Amino acid sequence: MKPGQLRAQAATILSRLLQQQGSLATLLERPNDNAQDFPLLQEICFGTCRWFFLLDAVLSQLLEKPLKAKDQDIRCLLLCGLYQLHGMRVPEYAVVNETVAACLVLKKQWAKGLVNAVLRSFLRDAEALLARAQQSDAARLCHPVWFMRAARTAWPEQWEAILEANNQHPPMTLRVNLSRVSRQDYLEQLALAQCGAHAGQLCDSSIYLEHAEPVISLPGFAEGLVSVQDEASQLIPDLLDLEPGIRVLDACAAPGGKTCHLLERGLPLAGLVALDNDARRLERVQQNLDRLQLKATLACADAGQTAAWWDGQLFDRILLDAPCSATGIIRRHPDIKLLRLEDQVLALQREQLRLLAALWPTLKPGGLLLYSTCSVLPSENSDVIDRFIARHPDAKHEEIPAAWGVECAYGRQLLPDAAGHDGFFFARLRKDPETLLR
Repeated sequence: MKPGQLRAQAATILSRLLQQQGSLATLLERPNDNAQDFPLLQEICFGTCRWFFLLDAVLSQLLEKPLKAKDQDIRCLLLCGLYQLHGMRVPEYAVVNETVAACLVLKKQWAKGLVNAVLRSFLRDAEALLARAQQSDAARLCHPVWFMRAARTAWPEQWEAILEANNQHPPMTLRVNLSRVSRQDYLEQLALAQCGAHAGQLCDSSIYLEHAEPVISLPGFAEGLVSVQDEASQLIPDLLDLEPGIRVLDACAAPGGKTCHLLERGLPLAGLVALDNDARRLERVQQNLDRLQLKATLACADAGQTAAWWDGQLFDRILLDAPCSATGIIRRHPDIKLLRLEDQVLALQREQLRLLAALWPTLKPGGLLLYSTCSVLPSENSDVIDRFIARHPDAKHEEIPAAWGVECAYGRQLLPDAAGHDGFFFARLRKDPETLLR
């Protein structure tokens, strides 16, 4: 890779993010060549997103005037350079030299002097620049103002802890396939592999690694002994009250972790249908099923358009892990800070209600629907359940008796834990068994 190419690539990715032209998941795809450089590119992109509001406040002090709209790639290049100087163990000379060289890759030779001057000015006066930047709450807490306001309103006692957790690197959490191996036995396998780990607190299938590891190095991963999945979402099988002989729908299934976990319980289900409206993501569901030697009926369709996929047979259980703002998993996807806008939350609420209303007729009387999101915003969680119940008299809310999380007016909320689980919401809705009699 020629000098500056990686930094130019990072700047281009960040620039496209700011223009709402994709996410890190879509823009930062692992290449077939230069794979050895990918971890550095990934860290620069993720880290710059994680600390964007602080870095941007510093940059505004270092620029005499804002860059033109057509030069936002140079702005992003500078932000990436500041992140490396402030948050990474890269030699300062290498950061400056590579970032300056990136101007040529971006075909903006005029910017070389500016980039060099800005980065060297930061090195000379970093402490004072950071102190002034952090006088702003957005820079100090590294979140958009709209989300800080929403979190403070929803969680007046916990909002700063939520933001602090969002700024941490997430732990790598495993789900042990209990149909194949016990958690204790797998912990012993990890110990033999000199991989530090400890058991989770919420689920008997969860394990936290002390350090992230490539999945191919995990004992028995290829054979299906273990999968990567946050502990919060591992609560789902118990919350669904699975029983032998029932028919289950996973309505927004990709990438398939929850689908596979339901099947790993080993119960003889009458069937499990896994839906997703993204064909490429549905392929990942099949890949996960194949690795774990499990079977489900997959369908690529909009869950809310039941005429396109439903065969008329009612389901005993429905899991709706609904599209949401993902504000409970910002630490895993820090680009959410840049991508998510306040007005999008209302649109997401409408989508959540649309899916609930469409799926409800496919549930048997007496059946259970589990609604979940990875959001910490009540407008997508308890408020959605409240509005749905008001419109559907045959929908009965069932409390979740548990020692974990916060009990809400409807449902139960897990807030992100810096050393533990992600932020997640669950609510259970039972269809009135008397529905057919009325």
